[in-house]
Amino acid sequence: MRIVIVGCGRVGARLATTLDAEGHDVTVIDANPDSFRRLSSDFRGSAVVGIGIDEDVLRRAGIEQADAFAAVTNGDNTNIMASQVAKVVFKVPRVVARIYDPIREEAYRSLGLLETICPTIMGADRVRDALLAPTPTPDARPRGV
Repeated sequence: MRIVIVGCGRVGARLATTLDAEGHDVTVIDANPDSFRRLSSDFRGSAVVGIGIDEDVLRRAGIEQADAFAAVTNGDNTNIMASQVAKVVFKVPRVVARIYDPIREEAYRSLGLLETICPTIMGADRVRDALLAPTPTPDARPRGV
């Protein structure tokens, strides 16, 4: 698959590195060229410096041939706008946006405007599950703890 990712922070770099290792053709966009240092040393994809909502930057990243697009910057507005541009302007078949704000995430998802991931909800759910999980018996605890 040809995949364009906007945002090369911790999530974007890990996503790009993983997809690249799986054999996908990956291009990462980030406004800060230093962000690309997060990519693994064996990353074979491309890195494009620029703003992920700029159509010219997206074209340089190959969005017109992209099968999938992910917006994972640290800003909800940027992720929403970049995803809408990818979906509406460039007709990318698969578009996913990370949205931190649960209210925004629910609104966009329920309206069918974007496929969204909300780490705030996912994280809270995981912590809740860990808090409410049965306490291991003393025999089940690892030694030395």
